[in-house]
Parts: sequence; structure tokens; C-alpha cells
Amino acid sequence: MAVKKLCESFSKGFVEEVQRWGCMKQTGVSLRYMMEFGSDPSHRNLLISAQFLHKELPIRIARRAIELESLPYGLSEKPAVLKVRDWYFDSYRDLRSFPEIKDTNDEKEFTQMIKAIKVRHNNVVPMMALGVQQLKKGMDPKIVHEDLDEIDQFLDRFYLSRIGIRMLIGQHVELHNPNPPPHCVGYIHTKMSPLEVARTASEDARAICLREYGSAPNVNIYGDPIFTFPYVPTHLHLMVFELVKNSLRAVQERFMDSDEVAPPIRIIVAGGVEDVAIKVSDEGGGIPRSGLSKIFTYLYSTAKNPMDEDSYHGTADAVTMAGYGYGLPISRLYARYFGGDLQIISMEGYGTDAYLHLSRLGDSQEPLP
Repeated sequence: MAVKKLCESFSKGFVEEVQRWGCMKQTGVSLRYMMEFGSDPSHRNLLISAQFLHKELPIRIARRAIELESLPYGLSEKPAVLKVRDWYFDSYRDLRSFPEIKDTNDEKEFTQMIKAIKVRHNNVVPMMALGVQQLKKGMDPKIVHEDLDEIDQFLDRFYLSRIGIRMLIGQHVELHNPNPPPHCVGYIHTKMSPLEVARTASEDARAICLREYGSAPNVNIYGDPIFTFPYVPTHLHLMVFELVKNSLRAVQERFMDSDEVAPPIRIIVAGGVEDVAIKVSDEGGGIPRSGLSKIFTYLYSTAKNPMDEDSYHGTADAVTMAGYGYGLPISRLYARYFGGDLQIISMEGYGTDAYLHLSRLGDSQEPLP
């Protein structure tokens, strides 16, 4: 994969401009603000939204583009990372060369352009994961995980920023939907049932487990079926899917050659005044304490790696049971994006409990890396 150096692909003046924009202040928004603003998708509001994104998106994208240039251990030089860097620079250029947005026609054109940017960045996560694999392959085994903190911190910032960029673009694009589903404001469902989302996510995870192992443990879900709160269903689906998938794999592998029936995964959904908590419990044997500190790093996975350059053809659709080493850290970022968190508590020799906390109030600002 021959990827050009930055100076060959982009002019010096352009790179300096990106650096300048990367130093500007970002503006965070809250879930509640997106919901209230989007509840009236009038031409005027869509125009205001587009004008905000026209200024905000280049700042966020410039920050990441610059950071991609200066990663430790030569990660910036890996072909997959260079490809991602070029996507970011191209998207910055598209946004900055778009003229001032003055009327509805401009807004419609701008919306088509940011839609294309979102598609361009669809494969950023697997491509960055490939870059990390390329780095690991050539790395001195003496470099211990603690030394790689810098890469983990970068990837946390990078992926958190990506969640925000995609949320802002997706929300704006979805506000153009002439027939939005009931109770939906863009990406946000104002009356989302966490129980319902957990059920769908569990079914999806079990389908993958069945495909991979030929059988799958049951998943039992407990909670109030009529409880709802405003949230982004796709975000919650992704997090619960990831947690259940991990639990299914652990239980399946532990009981595969056993005469005992595999114990079910238990999901408990609880709605508090401030928080909605979802607990995913399994009896999959747990994680040793020495491994717990590594489960939120991007360079660690207990499963064999399903991806290498030969088998990777640029598609992000093939979902495997495990192995990329980024499911848990990215799930935690999704939780934190709207003021929640994800914690894992494990009993080695028994099983693991994952606690997903989501803010019920929706008033925390996006964390802006």
C-alpha cells in the first residue's frame, strides 16, 4: 500500500492551515440540547445547524488529522494509519472549501457533502485497528503494555472524537427525514426502552455465537418493560451487543466440552433518578486480575486476532465474535460520550459482571478531546 508523505499529498500552506484550525476551541453540545433543538426541524433551524457544523466540524477534524501525524513508536508511518490520515485531510479540505451557508439550497448541498464525509470515514475503526496490528507485528516484544499507554490515550481521544463527529453529522442528516419514526428526534429516541434495546442486542449477539460455535447460551433479561428515557438506541445497542457477545463467548468456551448445561447470561436493567444502569452477568470463568488492567487497552485481546492484511479488504461489515481488541474500550467511550461509564468487575474462576451506567438526564456536555 503505497501512501504518499504528507508534503507530497498536500501543500505546506494547506498543512499549516489545518494546524491553525486544530488549535481552535471546540464547542460541545449535550443530548438534551440536540433533542430540544431538533424537535423543530424548520428550515431556519436546519440552516443554523448547518452553519454551526460548517465551523465546528473542520476544527474537530483538523485536531485529529494533526494528531495522526505525530504518533509514538512509528504508528503514524503504518500504511493503514496513513490512509486514515488522508481521509481526515480530505474531509477537512471539503469542509473548508464549501462556501458560506446562506440559504436552504446551500444547506441542502452542505448536508449531502457531510453525508459523503460520514461514508468516507465508515471504515476508520477497522483501519486504525489494522494499523495497530501492523505496529504490533514489528514491535520489540520487550516493550511492555505500560509503555504503550500513550497509544491507548491517543486512540481513546481519537475514537471519542469520532463518535462526536458522527453523532453531529448523523443527527443533522436525520433531521431531514420527512417521516421520522415515532418519538424520534434525529438519532435520539425520546422514549427509548432500554429493555427492548437490550433484547434486540442480545438476539444479534446470540445469532453470531450460534454461527460461530453452533450453539449459544440463553440470555435472561430483567427490568421494567414500560420504563423509557431519552437516548440514542444505536449507541446502546452497540454497547450491550459487545458486552453480551463477550459473555456468550466466555460461557460457550468454558462449557463447550462439558456435560453441564451452559448457564444463562443475566441482564438487569434499573432506572434511577439520575442514572440508568444495565448489568450484564455471566459465569464464563472470569478474568484474572492481571488481565483486568488490559481489557480497556487497544493492544490487548484474549481472543485470536481475526484480521490481518491478507484477509482485510476494507469492509467493516464482517462481525466476528472477538479479537480486534477494541470492543470494550470503544463501548466505554460510547457510554462516556453522554456522561455515562462502563465498569467491569470479575471473579476469576466464576464469572464477570459488566456495569453500564447511562445518564438519564441528558444534560452533560460532550467530552471534547
